[in-house]
Amino acid sequence: MEDAKNILIYAYGNPGRQDDGLGNAFAENIETWITEKAIKGIEVESNYQLNIEDSDLISTKDIVLFVDATIEEIENFYIDEVKASDAKIEFTMHAVSPAFVLNLCNQIYDKDPKCYLLHIKGYEWGFKEELSEKAIENLNLALDFVKKEILLGLNFDKVESL
Repeated sequence: MEDAKNILIYAYGNPGRQDDGLGNAFAENIETWITEKAIKGIEVESNYQLNIEDSDLISTKDIVLFVDATIEEIENFYIDEVKASDAKIEFTMHAVSPAFVLNLCNQIYDKDPKCYLLHIKGYEWGFKEELSEKAIENLNLALDFVKKEILLGLNFDKVESL
């Protein structure tokens, strides 16, 4: 693995809403693996949602991988690059998009970390603290992919979608 990149894996979602907890499950699993492998330079965070304060958190990173569940019509997961945007796409002022967080980071801290969003396909969104069987399969595929990328130097520039 390449050295000295300061990396953040920031997963979010609501584990009390079934597959909406995919991001949180990803964070828990990848953090355990990073610890077991004694990999340095990667911080893992997990939360219910992104907030404007996260612009400070990402301002000190070289690479940020946001991770969230999606209802999009995809097979299992995909990664795309996050471009800064001042558009808020959520329903409250307390939740914002990765693009908005990156935009704030650019404006407030004059920093521009390379940011990506890992979308993991979910299916069930009811009030239950359990991932669906198919979502767990997608989670494991995404974890395997990201683990390989970490070992290869975490270069998502070549990845458009999967």
